[in-house]
Amino acid sequence: MRFQLRRFFLIGLLPMLCSCQSIFFGAMNAGRASTSAITRTYAPDRDLKLDIYRPASSSASTPVALFFYGGSWRYGSRSEYAFVGKALAATGILTMVVDYRTAPQPAFPGFEADAADAVRWARDHASEFGGDVQRLFLVGHSAGAHIVALLATDAHYLAADGLKPRDLAGVVGIAGPYDFLPLTDPKIIEVFGAESEWPVSQPVNFVDGDEPPFLLLHGQGDRIVWPRNSEALEKKLRAAGIAVNYLRYPSLGHFRILAGFRYPRLAPTLRDTAAFINSTPGVAASKSRQ
Repeated sequence: MRFQLRRFFLIGLLPMLCSCQSIFFGAMNAGRASTSAITRTYAPDRDLKLDIYRPASSSASTPVALFFYGGSWRYGSRSEYAFVGKALAATGILTMVVDYRTAPQPAFPGFEADAADAVRWARDHASEFGGDVQRLFLVGHSAGAHIVALLATDAHYLAADGLKPRDLAGVVGIAGPYDFLPLTDPKIIEVFGAESEWPVSQPVNFVDGDEPPFLLLHGQGDRIVWPRNSEALEKKLRAAGIAVNYLRYPSLGHFRILAGFRYPRLAPTLRDTAAFINSTPGVAASKSRQ
């Protein structure tokens, strides 16, 4: 009975995320056993940091996940997403929750450059915390899902850090916008600039067969980022011969799918994300099978 009351309470909070973020994230982060994050600076010139959540035990093949949060590319803080880091770490995944610069300073593509730098840092340092750099995954929700999808499809961002999309073991996109033109919201237009530049912001425009495996999760009740975004990216990836699994969650909305990391009975987000990461082979193993 107590769980049911909590469940209904949280569901009632979810639609108010944009206006009552402190309430939502307070609910998501409340009542968890204390798990200390290790904070590191990954881009000293921009004072950008990430928080590292270590699993209780690790091995030579412990996977690593970099999580990028949403917030319309304008809002968010890594501390708000401690519940994601703790949840993934509890499944045996070394997890890094990453801050990045938000618009309007800088606008697109500044946050993509930040994300690429975070990947470079993780490749260089994950082994110090017990992670296998050959099993490096990107995970993102909403705008964060856009960031990781574009990073894994438009190769020039990672190339600036001496990497390529196939250096990633996989990508998990949760309720992400991947094919969202034309832009109509003035605040989103401010993020992506002149209309002539909009096409280079769309992950679907860069799928060419050099991508890592993808897992796409989307609630069919999402009216903030429409499911057609995941449908379009799945179609492009499949046509290019890329391994992709698109899981449709009936009736789920944009924020309840995120809340599934904290309360698995609300959504299977944690289960499906962890299953994909823990079952996907590392980069070296994948190459040896080709």
